[in-house]
Amino acid sequence: MSLCEIIRLDGYIQSTYLAVYPDKIMLLDGGSRPDVTKVLGYIKTTLQRPITDLKVVVVTHMHPDHAGGAQKFREATGCMIVSADKKDQWYKGVSGRAMHLVDMSLAHYVARRQGRSPKNLYYPAHLKPDICVKDGDRVPEFDDWQVLETPGHTDRDLSLFHSPSRQVYTADLIIKLRHKFVAPFPIYDPKVYIQSLQKIKALKSSVVMMAHGGELAIDEATFDMLIKQAPKSPRTVKDTIKHKVMGRKASVKDY
Repeated sequence: MSLCEIIRLDGYIQSTYLAVYPDKIMLLDGGSRPDVTKVLGYIKTTLQRPITDLKVVVVTHMHPDHAGGAQKFREATGCMIVSADKKDQWYKGVSGRAMHLVDMSLAHYVARRQGRSPKNLYYPAHLKPDICVKDGDRVPEFDDWQVLETPGHTDRDLSLFHSPSRQVYTADLIIKLRHKFVAPFPIYDPKVYIQSLQKIKALKSSVVMMAHGGELAIDEATFDMLIKQAPKSPRTVKDTIKHKVMGRKASVKDY
């Protein structure tokens, strides 16, 4: 029997999940920078545990609400950061630095839409994980959690499967807003995004834990719908701007 209790906290703009054990705690994603105080406060006050019980913070991908708090958690607790085994940084080069700023701006926009007060969302563009993992690996110190590579939203997305309870955390792979499922933005690679949905479907998990949408038992028919409706072409800021510009040109020409 697993001694793990999975607790969901409402983060700044996303759900944050803690895997709590009698002697250790894992944070399933790095969250936003404003989440650090809330999570550590929950560990100290509600769980009445030392913050050094936080042993691992996983970073599923580099967006502000998934990587934004990781470095601060490590500084405060000495925890290990675990992330995907990738040669290059996601925000590499001049264009990457620009996209880092764009993504923080998008996070601020989401926060405003949710009625959140403005917070500092800045975090380092480059991640230096303590341990890099690949598909099928077990999370260090948490052997009952398996790493699944589920790219498509970015090139390095991770999901985490808790074998004993058959619950899976999918970060931004699946998003439910109000009563509607939507694809994440951006979609870096539509083909591998669909493959990632198929991989999670094949798990036949008991519960899917989403960063945006909470926990839900998703049946095969719903997965088939998500796969059928998944974008067939890339959806990035660059592509969106390009399509709008081309569309505007076409409208002017047709006129």
